[in-house]
Amino acid sequence: MRKIVLNLAVTLDGFIEGPNGEIDWLETGSYNEMGDGSPFEKFMNSIDTIFYGRISYNKWGQYQPEGNASTEEKKIWESVHSKNKYVFSGNAVPDGKATYINSVSPNKIQEIKSLPGKDIWLYGGAGLITSFMNEGLVDAYSLAVYPVILGEGKPLFTGIQNKVGLQLRTVTASPSGVVLMEYDKA
Repeated sequence: MRKIVLNLAVTLDGFIEGPNGEIDWLETGSYNEMGDGSPFEKFMNSIDTIFYGRISYNKWGQYQPEGNASTEEKKIWESVHSKNKYVFSGNAVPDGKATYINSVSPNKIQEIKSLPGKDIWLYGGAGLITSFMNEGLVDAYSLAVYPVILGEGKPLFTGIQNKVGLQLRTVTASPSGVVLMEYDKA
């Protein structure tokens, strides 16, 4: 059966955004410089579906890089947009580019996981991640920890109801200090 993988960049102090939603801290390093091919490219090749919350989908689900963006950035977004997309929201307006689901239902998630295909990227946002974790639906975690401390912002993990045991699969460090940690649910 396919796995649901939470794959995100996070600051050393556990934030996924700054206090005003900024993600400029992502410029402090890259885990695409880890050699042996880009870890993100490998991840993108391992999935065919992305789960979004409404806010994340509205911000990133159809994002198009600016015309002067690098070829690498354009390639990344082209890959993202080639995936099947599900948006979890009770008040979204369908756009014909994604499948909309009103709420996180374990039965519906198991139905999607049982479909043929590759793994599923749990993109987020934070509220959707919390819902999936509280339902025990996240199978693996791939966290790129960036060498920056924000002190405040939107935390990755909040409102988690139960302890989640993890088993470390790999740790890879980049020259810029980004550390990619991959875990499976124990």
